[in-house]
Amino acid sequence: MTRSSIISAPAALASAVPNALANARRITVKIGSSLIVGDDGGVRADWLASVGSDLAALRGQGKQLLLVSSGAIALGRRHLGLPVSARLDHKQAAAAAGQSRLMQAWERALAPHAIPVAQLLLTLDDTEQRRRSLNARATLETLLGVGALPVINENDSVATDEIRYGDNDRLSARAAQLIHSDVLILLSDVDGLFTADPARDPSAEHLPHIAAITPQIEALAGGARAAGVGTGGMRTKLDAAAIASGFGCATIIANGRELHPLARLADGARATLVAPSGSPASAYKAWIRGSLAPGGSVHIDAGAARALTAGKSLLPAGVTQVEGRFDQGSCIRILDPAGTEIARGIAAYSAVEAQAIQGRPSADIATRLGYSRCDELIHRDDLVML
Repeated sequence: MTRSSIISAPAALASAVPNALANARRITVKIGSSLIVGDDGGVRADWLASVGSDLAALRGQGKQLLLVSSGAIALGRRHLGLPVSARLDHKQAAAAAGQSRLMQAWERALAPHAIPVAQLLLTLDDTEQRRRSLNARATLETLLGVGALPVINENDSVATDEIRYGDNDRLSARAAQLIHSDVLILLSDVDGLFTADPARDPSAEHLPHIAAITPQIEALAGGARAAGVGTGGMRTKLDAAAIASGFGCATIIANGRELHPLARLADGARATLVAPSGSPASAYKAWIRGSLAPGGSVHIDAGAARALTAGKSLLPAGVTQVEGRFDQGSCIRILDPAGTEIARGIAAYSAVEAQAIQGRPSADIATRLGYSRCDELIHRDDLVML
């Protein structure tokens, strides 16, 4: 197996990672336990402070950031005096005690930059069930909109082995998908992917750029795990990169042990970039168009049809009839006055709710329902023209 046979060969590999960061609007950063927790079981405060500085610099460039942070179980073990154990109840107890300490550490790291942080604990269903994923996405969009930095972790205190991500690499990919990230950064204690294990094979070559995750690439990862207190490894990172690539997000796998790891990446530090396979919007809308069975339909008037053609959202005021039984988060057909399907989209309201607000201005939603989830029946980001 040769290096040239498994990586792409862009003109300037050295600039691939800095360019990806410079061009990104939204960035999701995943940080492993082995970076946050020191050998003594406590927080690496100086390192976290340097990351806080890096995050502030990226925000100063106009970028929106999402942080996926491990470390709760490791910090909780130390606080409770629990041994390193595979027992689920030990892990859940440690997570319950350690999560608050993890958030306190991030608050201290970001306080000098006046960046408010917000905790979001997710379980597998929160990203795999459509309605719950829409709720999680709405929360994240609101937090980003008000300038907060969301800090996500798996809700290990209630998750079980049967219904959990199992590692924050996969969770970070799903979180990146929720907000349509342009770049996912996986920081751990490895420099990226190599043609062999560099600890065992001195001739192993670093792979700076991967065009696609093929079986050949997957074989390089094997089953090896990263060192330290984390649960992920190179295989889980490639799994995450494959998820990200599928919705148009580039993935950077990098060593974060040194201070200012994100600034180092922007300056060209060694890393592996996994290229995206398309744009986030096009991948998501292709999924809406071809992967979902519509659960119902709405008929719209001519004015609403023109608005959709112009790239606008579908408002309740333009809806003339609602058909079928669908829930919030269902894919529904959009029919013009002639009854022709012109679009599909993800409904922000159920069929019962849509019937109650059809033909009404958005300002009347709260009056009709007693609450208002959003102004649109289908947001333009969740809509595809046929």
